[in-house]
Amino acid sequence: MLTSVVLLILSLFIILLGAELFTNGIEWFGKRLRLAEGAVGSVLAAVGTALPETMIPLVAFVQGRESHATGIGAIVGAPLMLSTLAFFVTGMAVFLFTLLKRRTTKMDVDPVVMGRDLKSFFIVYAVAIGAMFVPYKPVKVVIAFFLIGAYIYYVRQTFRCTSGRKREHELGPLHFRRDASVPRLRIIVTQVLAAMVCIVGGAKLFVTYIEPIARIIGVPELVLASIIAPIATELPEKFNSITWIRQRKDTLALGNITGAMVFQSSIPPALGLIFTAWAFSMEAFMAGAIAIVASIFAWAELTAKKRLSPYTLTAGIVFYAFYIMLYFLHI
Repeated sequence: MLTSVVLLILSLFIILLGAELFTNGIEWFGKRLRLAEGAVGSVLAAVGTALPETMIPLVAFVQGRESHATGIGAIVGAPLMLSTLAFFVTGMAVFLFTLLKRRTTKMDVDPVVMGRDLKSFFIVYAVAIGAMFVPYKPVKVVIAFFLIGAYIYYVRQTFRCTSGRKREHELGPLHFRRDASVPRLRIIVTQVLAAMVCIVGGAKLFVTYIEPIARIIGVPELVLASIIAPIATELPEKFNSITWIRQRKDTLALGNITGAMVFQSSIPPALGLIFTAWAFSMEAFMAGAIAIVASIFAWAELTAKKRLSPYTLTAGIVFYAFYIMLYFLHI
């Protein structure tokens, strides 16, 4: 038990180290390629941290029909965690660093970037969830290619957007080459890859040792598989965003989450539509529906007030608690 706790704590430190290296490296990567802040946060950072967890459903689909339910569960679980718990953690980080006098509660979020991300998410994800009611496989395959095309269009629009270019932040030296004012691209890429190894390795270590601890203290297997493990797979986005919140780079912090939401609502569901019957359990359908409602809630404030507050972000815990309540009432 003690060994598992020590290794669990070690895994969190590894993820934190990876998050620091990743956020620093991906910013330099974007700077060298002269990319807008929105493209760095919503595409590069978001996809970079979402790819490892996307392998879970892909592996499940390859293993055979008996693993399809696991894969679909992983697909619908990721957007729920991002639109509720990740938002909550980010909002709480704003309050925490405000108390530490590292920043204020006012968030400098680009409404164009965030608005596009959130709207793209709930529209595309509604199509993906709605596809479960389509009885014909050929139609589901057509929807799958629509989802892929929608994500390609989103990436194209994000890279073409110049809004994020107006926000210039102080960029610290690259950790792998602190003596260089402008580090070489290959050193930047090396740091980003090393960071991803830390993030993925730390997350795997976390999942490995949270399981025996949960069983020892009597957490049911169903709760472990459906609630605790999915939270662990979203740790990279949460820690990356906390790092950027501390540095007052709010568009990057939230773009890291909302960009991952757009990716997770399109590419993994497209794979599910192609390789499975795309039939949902009630728990999976509830997860998808609540994720959509939570994202619309944040988008409504952004659209009405042209800003996003930490109060709205922390409301994500209410949506997640509602899901947990429905989950246990249903089972």
